[in-house]
Amino acid sequence: MIEAIIKGFGLGLILAVSVGPVIFTIIKQSINNGHKGGFSFVTGVWVSDIVWVALSNLFSSLVMDLLAFKTEIGYVGAAFVFSMGIFYVFFKKIKVDTNNTAVIDFGRRDFTKAFAAGFVINTLNPSVIFFWLINTTAFASNHTVLERIVLFSVCLGINMIADVIKVLMAARIRHKLNPHNINIINKISGSILIAFAVSIVYGILFLKK
Repeated sequence: MIEAIIKGFGLGLILAVSVGPVIFTIIKQSINNGHKGGFSFVTGVWVSDIVWVALSNLFSSLVMDLLAFKTEIGYVGAAFVFSMGIFYVFFKKIKVDTNNTAVIDFGRRDFTKAFAAGFVINTLNPSVIFFWLINTTAFASNHTVLERIVLFSVCLGINMIADVIKVLMAARIRHKLNPHNINIINKISGSILIAFAVSIVYGILFLKK
């Protein structure tokens, strides 16, 4: 069981420090909407991870069947990430008050939108599907069901703690930024999302050759 905990801890660290569209969107959400926006987004990501872990462990054949449509999934995911990038580069506006201070206006509808964005962007990321499927398959042969539950619970727990830290740090930085700086960060993170979308499409086209 100790071995399962150690492996789960290591896998969680790998997941926590991995670079992808999710980490930049977490930072962007937290800077724009404070900790409420950040936590709404990462909750969607967490639910997505839990779903993929469960599917990969219980219905690995189903996930393998889904991978037959990895090209279509990749295109849809890339289109979603690209549209988010375009929105934050060209259309996202920061609300300001009379003192030219950025205002957070985050309601229930915004929570739902941020949660859905986190769930979709993570669920439709081909690298996320491969990550969970490869690791669940690798550990299935030499670990019991209980050990795998512990392993992946520790992994998800470490990743959640890391996401919470990212949200809190970004939300704290937000208070030191003026609207102009927040707009610049939005454009930068939006450009990064566009680059990730292009890289996903490039990877699909390259793999098809």
